[in-house]
Amino acid sequence: MKKILFISFLILSAITISTIASKTFFISNSKLNSISNKYGTKAKSRVELWDTMLQSSKNEKILNKLKNVNDFFNKIRYKTDQRHWKRKDYWATPFEFMGTAAGDCEDYAIAKYFSLRKIGVPDNKLRITYVKYKRVRSKFEQAHMVLTYTHKPGSTPIVLDNINKKLKLATKRKDLKPVYSFNASGLWQAKNKGSVRVGTNNLRSWKDLMSRI
Repeated sequence: MKKILFISFLILSAITISTIASKTFFISNSKLNSISNKYGTKAKSRVELWDTMLQSSKNEKILNKLKNVNDFFNKIRYKTDQRHWKRKDYWATPFEFMGTAAGDCEDYAIAKYFSLRKIGVPDNKLRITYVKYKRVRSKFEQAHMVLTYTHKPGSTPIVLDNINKKLKLATKRKDLKPVYSFNASGLWQAKNKGSVRVGTNNLRSWKDLMSRI
């Protein structure tokens, strides 16, 4: 009898541990399984790590939230749209980005944006920002995209970038020249100082992205 009870206890413990291990907070199990089926078990593990990172970050101070999300996605490999998707320009969803384990600058910025929104960072403090990036000792500029966080109106934004992987104030990023920025609620054009709202976000690539999220 004792042996039967002990075996029953072991089985119940194993089931409990398995349930705890598979618990997710920001993604459903059905979505997780669909990612596994589409991209494989390694992709599922990446998404589970993302979910755990968000859960551990949600009650952290804002700088820790920014750092954790920035660091997580900056570990993913850079790959151009042409090589990765066989398209000139493609804005991947966060799950496509994590699922394929590769992407370019806008994929990093988009994934960071949606991740921070999930852990309570207000939309009006976040903007995906299109910039011109100038390399050191180069006279050429290239198109680039970053995420910026502004704590309150008038304060200097913090830049979350996949090139310079450390959080930096925008005033410390002389290599970046803002052109325009956007989030789910609006579109802004960069000026000499600050930016001016030019309307709602009607960017075609954004609409295509949202149709897949």
